[in-house]
Amino acid sequence: MSGLKDKILRLIREAGPIGVAQFMQIALTDPKAGYYMRRDPLARDFITAPEVSQIFGELIGLFFVQAWEDRGRPGKFHLVELGPGRGTLMADIMRAAKVRPDFAEAAEIALIEASPVLRAAQAKTLRDVRVAWRQDLRDIADGAPLFLIANEFFDVLPVHQFVRLRGRWHERTVSADGDALMFTATPDPVPAPFIPAELGNAPDGSVFETSPPSQALAQEIGRRVARNGSVALILDYGHATSGLGDTFQAVKAHRYADPLAQPGEADLTAHVDFAALAAAARAERARVSGPIAQGAFLEALGIDARAERLKSAAPEEAAEIDAAIDRLTGQEQMGTLFKVMAIAAPDTPPLPGFP
Repeated sequence: MSGLKDKILRLIREAGPIGVAQFMQIALTDPKAGYYMRRDPLARDFITAPEVSQIFGELIGLFFVQAWEDRGRPGKFHLVELGPGRGTLMADIMRAAKVRPDFAEAAEIALIEASPVLRAAQAKTLRDVRVAWRQDLRDIADGAPLFLIANEFFDVLPVHQFVRLRGRWHERTVSADGDALMFTATPDPVPAPFIPAELGNAPDGSVFETSPPSQALAQEIGRRVARNGSVALILDYGHATSGLGDTFQAVKAHRYADPLAQPGEADLTAHVDFAALAAAARAERARVSGPIAQGAFLEALGIDARAERLKSAAPEEAAEIDAAIDRLTGQEQMGTLFKVMAIAAPDTPPLPGFP
């Protein structure tokens, strides 16, 4: 039995079942044994879009350069990435941004990263780029425009799950059966305000998910963006409208796994509710564009033309480039499941890539 699983079992035996959100937070961010705190999971368990092809990050870089120009080329701004992985995306963004040297000069780059292992990887990847590390978005000064990118970040923020039983909603919990972890539910139903009114007649067995940390962060981004002509870009997998469904999952060695079997040894995620993020940002008077499918967004930014130029320069890599483009934009790959949403200040120019 892993040390983290033993820690969770002891917690449950002492205090009773814990919510899915608490289990997820412990499994991912426990200081000593959390999944993200002691390993570099990229390639080992999963791969993200920046690792698929440099084109992804280059197009994101050009997106921000254009947004910066359309907003008057501010002489100082914060370029912030949430959950930067190995730093590959930021490296590709800054390489593409060389088309406008003033952009790089004006950018104060900050990486929001809690994992010491990943911070070390980012420092190596970005050794030629001036960057600073921060624990939280609130650590970024509020006096300059904010240009923020969050790629596959919101999907790892904790979610609460509620399950419909005997015509009432109960919070889904994690309990113990000997040395095994299992899903259970609170004996008492949750108060009505926790569940949207339109779900009141859902059939038994239905699952509803909500992520207060995600919504709070989207609200904070909306507040920051609306105040000073800023832009935030969110890319993740999830659904465009709120609804029912159990999307809590684990991935280990590129395969789906039992999310309760080995806490700390597998990545835990849940689909992002983009409608909830949009509502939180709009509550702060920010303008929301999207969500739209990642494939459509990248195609609008010119991914096909960029791929053709790369293939012309390196014909021997044409098949590899085509495979990467298909993975990023294909309907059966990341092109449809992954969505893109932008948050911007009201009454500012439209953003590239969005209809």
